[in-house]
Amino acid sequence: MSAKKKLYHNSRPRRGLQSRILCLLSALLILVLTPLQALADELPYDSYNYTYWNDIVYTPAPYVPNGSVTGDSLGIGNFSEPQDLYVADDGQIYVADTGNNRVVILNSDMDEVVRVIETFERDGEEDTFNAPYGVFVSENGELYVADSNNKRIVVLTTEGEFVKIVDNPQSNILEDGFDFTPLKVAVDYADRIYVIAKNAFEGILVFDSEGSFIGYFGTIEVKITLWEKFWRRLASKEERANQQLYIPTEFTGIDVDEDGFVYASNIDSDGEQGVRRLNPSGEDVIQKGENGNVGGDLTTGTYGTYAGVSEFTDVTYRGKGIYSVLDRKRGRIFTYDREGNLLYIFGGLGTQEGTFNTPIAIDEIGDNLIVLDAYYGSIMIFSATEYGSLINEATGLRYDGDETQAVALWERVLELDENNELANTGIGKAYLTAGENQLAMKYLKLGMNQKYYSIAWKRYRNEILTENIGPILTGLAVLIVIWIVLRQVLKKRKKPKSQEGGLA
Repeated sequence: MSAKKKLYHNSRPRRGLQSRILCLLSALLILVLTPLQALADELPYDSYNYTYWNDIVYTPAPYVPNGSVTGDSLGIGNFSEPQDLYVADDGQIYVADTGNNRVVILNSDMDEVVRVIETFERDGEEDTFNAPYGVFVSENGELYVADSNNKRIVVLTTEGEFVKIVDNPQSNILEDGFDFTPLKVAVDYADRIYVIAKNAFEGILVFDSEGSFIGYFGTIEVKITLWEKFWRRLASKEERANQQLYIPTEFTGIDVDEDGFVYASNIDSDGEQGVRRLNPSGEDVIQKGENGNVGGDLTTGTYGTYAGVSEFTDVTYRGKGIYSVLDRKRGRIFTYDREGNLLYIFGGLGTQEGTFNTPIAIDEIGDNLIVLDAYYGSIMIFSATEYGSLINEATGLRYDGDETQAVALWERVLELDENNELANTGIGKAYLTAGENQLAMKYLKLGMNQKYYSIAWKRYRNEILTENIGPILTGLAVLIVIWIVLRQVLKKRKKPKSQEGGLA
């Protein structure tokens, strides 16, 4: 056997083995992705986004339904109008089972009940909840419960042992006879307590770590038009009494990020801003993206069945600048990045698996989003698809400043959704960071990002000028010399003619 044939003969089994391994890995990948893809193809809701021109464009599904959990399935009896849930740092899930006057704690897989807290011992006596609406677990592991009908915040250990009570705030800035009815609660890294209370239109109530009332936080100012101000001056007392009361909007949901910034959802009648990011001074520092909107659906007409603007009922901060808000009107979940760009939209109302009746609270656990439905008394689970995971990861890399590392992910997003403006912008910004200004202009134009396209264009213009400044100056000098020579030649030619005219 020749050496060539021997080499070919010995290599055949190896190539065959590699091919079989490759086929096996491909088959395994298909098996892993097929269930989610099949679910995405049979979803009971649309997934979509908005273009730069505010037109609706349908997209692949970022998340798909992946089951649900009820009190009955956990063996503790059905939840009764639950109003809140919270995922703690250790992955355990806390549910405010409002109608049953209890707090239910689940493990991270949501297949086992860790603890049910219905009573706790306080000063040697048994105490109970009365319609607990909100739950939150602080960084130091304390459980805060907005015990609404008892008009107090109950603080316990996660094992259910009593720590303290926060109630009856006292201050001259509170109205006389103020009725403290807490609905939602959150706690920052300094153990400051933020409370959304019923009819507290002035803003979020803030308490220090000892439970003393500090003041209001993040008041939403309601703008009155000049015409409305003018009319109120002319209207009679009875007419003014019948007019709409111009009072600030109530907050509906609350969360805190790792830096102590408070994310708070609210119902905005204009549909432009349904969520705020409040700094430690209570100032709103949220960014609103290219279209200047963080209010959900951009149309105020009839999209689907329900007319009017979105009504956000809860918000969850997911890390890396990403946050999701829950729209109770249409049962949709809107997700934004730090810059206010709308990443994706999914969800809907209905009776099919994966749709809601009364969505009330949202949080994230691992790669899943979970939504609490008060009417169904269930926690619905949504798992990220490849499309959703790619956007989440790429957005996180951009948040960390790793624009270049995100390029491959954005390119894959474009394979799944060729018109994705955010992906084009992400690639364009990466090229801009790398100094590839001409390529950056191409992708930023596709991404309809005027701000960064302008930066890329200026840099490209300066780049062209810098590269060609030598030839440009040389050419200019040559033109000047030619102009001087021509001028001298023309003068000499004109002089004899003038002299001949003089002799005549």
